[in-house]
Parts: sequence; structure tokens; C-alpha cells
Amino acid sequence: MMLEAFRQKETILALIKAINALARQLPQEYTPLSIMEVCGGHTHTLMRYGLLSLLDARLNFVHGPGCPVCVMPRLRIDHALALASMPNSILITLADMLKVPGSTGSLQDLRAQGKCVRFVYSPLQALQIATENPTKQVIFFAIGFETTTPMSASLLKIAKERGLKNLSIHNNHVLVPPSVRAVLEHSSIRALIAPAHVSVVTGAQIYQPLVQEYQIPIVVSGFEPVDMLESVWRLLKQILDCRAELEIQYSRAVSMRGNLKAQALIKETMQVRHSFEWRGLGEIAHSAMQMSPAYRDWDAEVVFATNLPQRAHQDSKACLCGNILKGIAKPLDCTLFAQACTPTHPIGACMVSSEGACAAYYRYSLDIDSKLG
Repeated sequence: MMLEAFRQKETILALIKAINALARQLPQEYTPLSIMEVCGGHTHTLMRYGLLSLLDARLNFVHGPGCPVCVMPRLRIDHALALASMPNSILITLADMLKVPGSTGSLQDLRAQGKCVRFVYSPLQALQIATENPTKQVIFFAIGFETTTPMSASLLKIAKERGLKNLSIHNNHVLVPPSVRAVLEHSSIRALIAPAHVSVVTGAQIYQPLVQEYQIPIVVSGFEPVDMLESVWRLLKQILDCRAELEIQYSRAVSMRGNLKAQALIKETMQVRHSFEWRGLGEIAHSAMQMSPAYRDWDAEVVFATNLPQRAHQDSKACLCGNILKGIAKPLDCTLFAQACTPTHPIGACMVSSEGACAAYYRYSLDIDSKLG
């Protein structure tokens, strides 16, 4: 298989050796060197292949806010619960959302109580569900970064073209650069591993302002272990050369400009919100999307405004998910981790999502012999 080349033990160990050699050259003021991998997919790669146990202790990996389920605040989850509880409604979302706890339970709890909550693999499945249920209000609870926004935009456009008035979208699409900027404002992070899938849509260009503003190197990386290790090596080379540049490691899929057709579709159907609340990070200006005025009739926040709660209960004070998303704590710092909080009975969103840092730590050990076989 093609992916085998990016998982070969010999290549991984050779890159580890090269990285550790560079790490030993870091000036004292740079150690430990904090590198943030923005995306939860990268966190899972670090854990799954036991890379943290092989890399030099001078390198400190900070787990970023790039998990769309994890960053949803409790109030938005409560919106989903309220919409699913309405008479004659069908709430549709992605599977990871079902277990995320809101103020009064989860969507999975409502499903067990007989409410019509479904998960789909593609937003476009909502079209068939709405067509087959003309007397029901079908609501797609949309989440995701720039990667999945084009699919929701496509759903919006087709729904309007077909005149499907019983279909609406609760838009929770968020943007990577503003959240990263919010973390960088209060951290000692010196380098970034940027998410590749987002960059396929937006182009790597979205990170250039961060490079210039914070004078830190950024490498857009693929998700395989060889991808990540090559990206770390590139970051270290830049730091040792006193450079701060934007590089694309994942050149087999990412360009500087991105998918222009997808970008145009998003621009036609959506616009940037003035502000959006992020779990752990608080309100961040211009950090999420909402429907453009021409699509207000398909905006669940407008259509069902009177049904949506305005306040939510606070998260458990013992849960460190918010601090983990800020990059100031790690899953093992949390007293609830693997005790009261598990994937089966999650207390925090970081344990729920397949991209969550807590889920990665829970699922994977650091036994390198078993990881690299």
C-alpha cells in the first residue's frame, strides 16, 4: 500500500535520530522547545506510534485546539439538545457529537429516550432524509473546521435550489487561524505543525500572517508518522538557522492557494461571524462561520430562535479539557482522566471525540515495541 512508505520502521527511526541530533544543538533558551500540533489527528499520530517516547526530552509537544467536537462550548451542545427535543424534528449530526455532554445530558441520551437523532457520514445525506420526511423539521447540526465547511455549503445551496423548507442547518463551523492566534497570545510556543486537511481547502496561505506576526516557523504536515517527523525536522532546521517561514510538507495534497471552487462556494453561502465562543478559549472574534443573509431561511438559529437556550451550566470544575485546548495542560494532568472520565462515560469533550487529546492518551500506550513492531 502507498501509506506503508510513510509508516516504515526504518524511516521513522532514521528521522528520530536526525531530529534528536538537531534537538541537542538547540540553545539553552530554546529548551524545552514547545511545538504545537494544532490538529487532534496529529496528536493521535504522536500517541499511536509512540513517537513521544522516542523524541528528545528537549522537545515539548503542545496539543492544540484543532478538534472541532472538543471546542464546542456547552451552550452549543444545549442548542442541539433543544432542537432534537422539538416535536416533529429530526436532528442529524456527525457520530462524535452524540456523546458530548450538555447541561442536561447528551444527544445519545435523547436518542435512548426515543427522540429522532441520527448520525451521518456526509451532510448531503440530509437531503434524502428531508425529502423522505416532508412533515418533519430536519436539522443538520454542522461542525468542523474549514475542511468540512464546503460540504455544509453545498448542502445549503442544494437545499435552496430545491426549495426544501423543512431542512435547516445549525452552523458551528469554526476557523483555525483565529483559534491558534488566541493560544499564541498567551503561550511560549515557538513552532507550529499546521493541519493538512484544512489546508487542502484554504491553502497554506492562511498561516502566513501567523508566521509574520509571531515570527515562528510553521510547517503544514500530513498525518502519517513519517509526515510528522519530517515536519518536526523541518521546524528544527528553521529554528537553528534563525528562520521563521511557512513550509508545506504535505505537498502531495496541499498548495499555497487551496481549492478555489470550494472557497467560492463557502463565500456564496456563508460569512464570518462577529464572535464565537470556544470551549476553553472563550469568545474569539471572527473565528466561525454563519449563513449569509440570502440563506437565513435555512439557518436553524434564525428559524428556531425561540427554542434555543441562552445560557448553559458550567463544565465540571475538575475537568481540564479547556486548559488542554489552551495548551497549558495535558490529559495526564487531569485527576478525572481514566478514572471518572473515560470514552464510555466522558465528562469532558476531549475524551469524547476521536480527535480529542484525552481520547488519544486513553487509547494508545507509549510502548514503542508494539507500535513499530
